[in-house]
Amino acid sequence: MFEIVQAGGWLMIPIILCSVISAAICVERFWTLRRQQIAPRNLLAQVWNWIKNSELDAKRMRDLKNGSSLGQILAAGITNHRRGRDIMKESIEEVASHVVHELERYLNTLGTVAAITPLLGLLGTVIGMIRVFTSIKLEGTGNAAVLAGGISEALITTAAGLTVAIPSLFFYRFFQRRINELAVSMEQEALKLIKVMHSDREGKRAEVAPVISK
Repeated sequence: MFEIVQAGGWLMIPIILCSVISAAICVERFWTLRRQQIAPRNLLAQVWNWIKNSELDAKRMRDLKNGSSLGQILAAGITNHRRGRDIMKESIEEVASHVVHELERYLNTLGTVAAITPLLGLLGTVIGMIRVFTSIKLEGTGNAAVLAGGISEALITTAAGLTVAIPSLFFYRFFQRRINELAVSMEQEALKLIKVMHSDREGKRAEVAPVISK
């Protein structure tokens, strides 16, 4: 392995560094973007039961806000639900934008790694071929070892760059897709909360109105 790195030349160092960064980001995002961590399936039903039974106290509200990304969004909506449907929806959208921004953390770096590692490999190819043609100019075609060294440097850096770039690009797209799915899921849950809370309030008003008219 060390011989391959040595044969690839100094450009193997940034390529290896990029591979380490890519692997670290992938592991971290796999751990962070778990569905149960971001948007627990039964959270909305549990919150609605708390609201109906008047059990949503300050401690549960704090736990809801700190427990998951969906909990942050629902907490923002609950806090502002008395200010009207539009204000409630705006507060949910504002918190949701921050949540999605956090979910996308490090993805730009992963995309950058996927973009630059083939270029680093190409640069190694160019440097290797320059070395080959320089050797041909100075020594002719008789020194096969020098020619092989330049060609191997060119091929190794290209292969190394593509080896890092291909999985990095795959996981970049994979995590983007997962974030989009989680964002849609959280949006649907938030809309359900808005609907049930305001339909419940409107139903109570409808029940009270005939009594007041009497």
